[in-house]
Amino acid sequence: MSDKQIEPNLRYSDLREWMREAEQLGELRTVLGASWQEEIGLAADAVIRSDHGPAVLFDEVPGCAKGFRLLINCFAGKRRCMTLGFPDDLTKQELSEAFFEHYLKKERRIAPQIVESGPVFENVLTGADIDVTKFPTPVWHAADGGRYIGTGCFTVSMDPDERWVNVGCYRAMIQDRKSVSLLMVPGKHGHIHREKYFSRGERMPVALVVGSDPLFFFVAGTEFPYGVSEFDIVGGMRGRPVELVRGKVTGLPFPAHAEIVLEGYLDRDMRKHEGPFGEWMGYYAGGSSPQPVLDIRAIYHRNDPIILGVPPLGGGPDEMARYRAVMRSAMLKQELAAAGLPDVRQVWCHEVGASRMLHGIAIKQRYPGHAKQAGVLASSCGSTVYGCKFVIVVDDDVDVSNFEELMWAMMTRCDPATSIDILRRMRTTPADPRLTPAQRAAGDLTNSRAVIDATRPFEWMDKFPKVNAPSPEVARKAREKFGYLLR
Repeated sequence: MSDKQIEPNLRYSDLREWMREAEQLGELRTVLGASWQEEIGLAADAVIRSDHGPAVLFDEVPGCAKGFRLLINCFAGKRRCMTLGFPDDLTKQELSEAFFEHYLKKERRIAPQIVESGPVFENVLTGADIDVTKFPTPVWHAADGGRYIGTGCFTVSMDPDERWVNVGCYRAMIQDRKSVSLLMVPGKHGHIHREKYFSRGERMPVALVVGSDPLFFFVAGTEFPYGVSEFDIVGGMRGRPVELVRGKVTGLPFPAHAEIVLEGYLDRDMRKHEGPFGEWMGYYAGGSSPQPVLDIRAIYHRNDPIILGVPPLGGGPDEMARYRAVMRSAMLKQELAAAGLPDVRQVWCHEVGASRMLHGIAIKQRYPGHAKQAGVLASSCGSTVYGCKFVIVVDDDVDVSNFEELMWAMMTRCDPATSIDILRRMRTTPADPRLTPAQRAAGDLTNSRAVIDATRPFEWMDKFPKVNAPSPEVARKAREKFGYLLR
């Protein structure tokens, strides 16, 4: 971790304030007239893959009212630090460490405040006025099964027994003017709530927020513990209660400053085919399947509303991988410490694996088996168990956030015959293209994963050949004296 003195300061409280902050950084661009049928998806593919691409606001989308807008690519450039409330000169590893130190290690939760009204109620649509197709929802990928209004979205639900409010990310595809399908993966908190309602023969009340500030979405898409409301977590991060209003149909709470909210019910017997969708692993692995649809009873939106779009692109790092790498790496470090694993120096959940499939752990070895303990734990924690395939454990002289350095350590310090352990029947995702047809037919969402010990063998660590790389001090001296040659 850098020796910089850092204090978080979240300077925005809704999406429009976030956009003003991004504009001040010079990182917000506006595109007029791009079509939802193809051009917005093309622009997303071109911009989101770049670590330094701008946030892009689409307006005057043909077929949609002027002022009905769509924003993409929040988490890149300097604005990713701004989004989490930190100075804009932090590296990605420093940003993750700051998130760990200030938001996880110093855990703080503040309950939300229910208010009577807010900008989200500037427009209330019910009955014949409900039309979800009026928003500029694009076809993100050429072979998608429909228009996905819910990519940077979150779903609010309440446990019918325990009465706690969950905020989770589940993709949403438009079916018609009054319904969208929601894909909830088994084991996720929203799915647990849903099955409780369905087992009783009841409908599940849902508020689907498809336009909000990115902090809500990022927290909703991260694996916080069962029974904890993400609204409390965001309040703790901001140091003040989140202002929520209650839906006029279900009574569920959602942000008073949200841009667009769809409110209604999921019914066990009302299903339509959802998908396929270009998923975060880079494939159409999940295919199409009948999923419960949200029967929309009300739409709420601000004047000139904005959809938040965070489409997965796959085939390499994208926005989703970038924000999850920062937050999940911090969460994994916290989980390893809570499990009693000593001397974890660095953690990184790699973007190239969508922050789920490949994890690097750097430790200061203290005893035989320390590296294997770290690897097995890291492959099974709440933040990493879903979809994990490889965990590489290295010594603390390796920067695990540097992919090439991590691969160098693996290739030079790992003996394939003795340094790799395979764990079987671990939890995976329906997005995994390596699930066999038989597994899919049986609903068997399990995989194997490799724990790779790429540390110097503990028993003869002192005899391991010396690295010829410069020390940090020598590297700093070289940059100061001859760095001008690279400019």
